[in-house]
Amino acid sequence: MFKRFAGALSATMCATMLVSAAHAGDVTGAGSTFVEPIVKTWAEAYSSKTGDHINYQGIGSSGGITAIKGKTVDFAGTDKPLTAADQQASGLYMFPVIIGGVVPIVNIPGVRPNQMRLTGPVLADIYEGKIRNWDDARIAHYNPGMHLPNMPITVVHRSDGSGTTFIFSSYLSKVSQSWKVRVGGNDSVNWPVGVGGKGNPGVSAVVKQTTGAIGYVEYWFAVQNHENSTQMASHDRVFLYPKASNFAGAASHANWTGTPGNAVMLLDEPGPTSWPISGASFILVDKDIADANKGATILKFFDWSFKNGGAMAAAKDYVPLPANVTAMIRKQWAAEVKSGGNSVYVAH
Repeated sequence: MFKRFAGALSATMCATMLVSAAHAGDVTGAGSTFVEPIVKTWAEAYSSKTGDHINYQGIGSSGGITAIKGKTVDFAGTDKPLTAADQQASGLYMFPVIIGGVVPIVNIPGVRPNQMRLTGPVLADIYEGKIRNWDDARIAHYNPGMHLPNMPITVVHRSDGSGTTFIFSSYLSKVSQSWKVRVGGNDSVNWPVGVGGKGNPGVSAVVKQTTGAIGYVEYWFAVQNHENSTQMASHDRVFLYPKASNFAGAASHANWTGTPGNAVMLLDEPGPTSWPISGASFILVDKDIADANKGATILKFFDWSFKNGGAMAAAKDYVPLPANVTAMIRKQWAAEVKSGGNSVYVAH
């Protein structure tokens, strides 16, 4: 009798644990570290309002793309936009969710945060190993009056596959023909010179520990960790500080409605206030979602975030999408994301 009761109790407890585990992971996402802080902030606020749980892990854009294609997550985040052809071949739909920027960071004796000025071609030559010392005439030209030490430059880059690297290396490809031919733009490249660090923390740590180093990180990380970032020359040759309003300047010139597959790039956009290394972060979902409830939850979550998450995004140094873009996305949701032939998005 006791054994039967104990067995029944054990089965009940296991069932309860499985239900709880299922509820705790109502919807799972993974990928871009660029978007991780704001998705987690939105998810916490959304859960407190609705009881729906959104679990997101920043494993890098490459990992997110692999996971969504392998059906091991319900949605993925990526800073490397998939082409319309790749989306079609993989049965995926992609939409932008937030805008941010990538910033160079340096560790040079006597150089204060946002004091150094760099241009795209100079940055490309540094990362290609053509400019090897900080007192090089090409750097000094844009920094008159600054004491630049006769010190070797240590180039630091991401060692992991990364959407941040995709944005950064794609920018270098756009401003330097040599970089485009020799290296190119991708989430993982064969770096001509330098040492690697995993993720934003890894790059930051190497730069801070190495006098004479230069690296690149996402802007939110640079702000939160008090990195020594630089100015960059815009497309219009205006030197800009990295800040949200300049990422918004880049976004204002993007062709949001005419880009196939929503694969918008925000690199070296025209306009005097356009930060040249800006980028959108994207969400990938299955166009034909097996679980209609999960599909509906994903879209309801991002719909709520678009409507209610702007201030949260700004507080974390991101730029919310323009209203006309979110309106476009909602129309796409209704047409593109289905389960068993039926749309899973219901406008609220």
